[in-house]
Amino acid sequence: MSPLNALPLLDPGLGNQAYLVDLGDGRALAVDPTVDLRSLDAAAAVHGLAVAFAAETHLHADFVSGATRLARRDGAQVIASAQGGRRFVHVGLSDEEEVGVGRLTLRGWATPGHTDEHMSYLLTDGGRPLAVFTGGSLVVGAAARTDLMGPERTDALTRAQFRSLRRLAGLPDDTLVYPTHGAGSFCAAPQGAGRTSTIGREKAANPLMRLDDEDAFVESLLAGLGTYPAYFSRLAEVNRLGPGDPGPVGLAALGVAEVSGLRRQGAQVVDVRPTVDYAAAHLHGALAIPLRGVFATWLGWLLPDPGTPIVIVRNADQDPEEIVWQARKVGYAGVVGELDGGVAAWAAAGEPTTSTPLADPATVDPARVVDVRQRSEYATGHLPGAVNVELGAVGSAPLMDVPLVTMCGHGERAATAASVLERAGRTGLSIMACGPDEWAQASGERVAVGA
Repeated sequence: MSPLNALPLLDPGLGNQAYLVDLGDGRALAVDPTVDLRSLDAAAAVHGLAVAFAAETHLHADFVSGATRLARRDGAQVIASAQGGRRFVHVGLSDEEEVGVGRLTLRGWATPGHTDEHMSYLLTDGGRPLAVFTGGSLVVGAAARTDLMGPERTDALTRAQFRSLRRLAGLPDDTLVYPTHGAGSFCAAPQGAGRTSTIGREKAANPLMRLDDEDAFVESLLAGLGTYPAYFSRLAEVNRLGPGDPGPVGLAALGVAEVSGLRRQGAQVVDVRPTVDYAAAHLHGALAIPLRGVFATWLGWLLPDPGTPIVIVRNADQDPEEIVWQARKVGYAGVVGELDGGVAAWAAAGEPTTSTPLADPATVDPARVVDVRQRSEYATGHLPGAVNVELGAVGSAPLMDVPLVTMCGHGERAATAASVLERAGRTGLSIMACGPDEWAQASGERVAVGA
């Protein structure tokens, strides 16, 4: 048959890649789709495909799965591990069991490690492996993290991951490798920018694939793991039960009085405008998460209750559909609307606004800087004397009782950190809307390297 056509559907914000596989008969297989099906629908329309099958490699912790939505909407048959305890209709495969997908066959391969029930899928043609969808097992240049089920399970799952990678290494070298997790995913250990590979290439270049000693593998994989969002602890169960219909998309226009009333009832205001706009004027106590690819991750990390009603503040040129879908990808269905007229309408109604100064990188005191990047980012270069508190922890960290400057790499996380600290009652805050390299250029000083 013709070469396999597996269309990648990259979500750079989540660091993940789903796949739409052309089965050669007008039908398609979707692998690990999110509930936001916009890119999948666009790809299917361009290629004239109807999604007939949807395979899940594991119970995802970092996004709401779109498999059940495809089943309801398109009649797709959902395929998943029989060990996952899913509470919705699906074809449950045990290790080595197969299911026909058009003229091809999908064979389940148990590859635990990232999760207990993790399953990779061999796509075969007449018994010949064409590709393996490795989900959160083997990823390009690394392997997915093994600590999502708690510290008491981490060692056992890491050793299971070792065995799973060795099993995958037994496939023919020319077998295409299609992982779900990749660069930018909090579900994966650090790796390169590649998204797809082959078994032969990974055996030659992936440091974890080259380790024959199990203890050395455990030490190496765990040493590369950073922090991950708190919402990871609940989404696997959402996906096990089967996500409900996401409902209509849109932002209802809410007047100033309505927003005030909602806030009194516990609603949270999320300001998605760029850093400079938030800094100039914002609703006091608003959570600033500038709209970009990683908006969903930080929303899920910083608002612990997915049932919280959310009011959006945005600029007119920011896409309301994108805001809603990003929220829904991480299980936040309570976006009730947006402040009609934005901050200008709020101020015109006589309601108070707050501003946060932008720090001048040429004159900022590094000893007052809170760098909210990940530990690995901080180590590559930071202001001498700056304290490193990752954004996800900044709200509860014991910080100096002096005016503080928040910073990251570009300014977006710095704005979020300032808003978190403001919500916690801190005053005297300012935001540095650039990274350490720009600071070095402006100040004439050198960045420090290392932890």
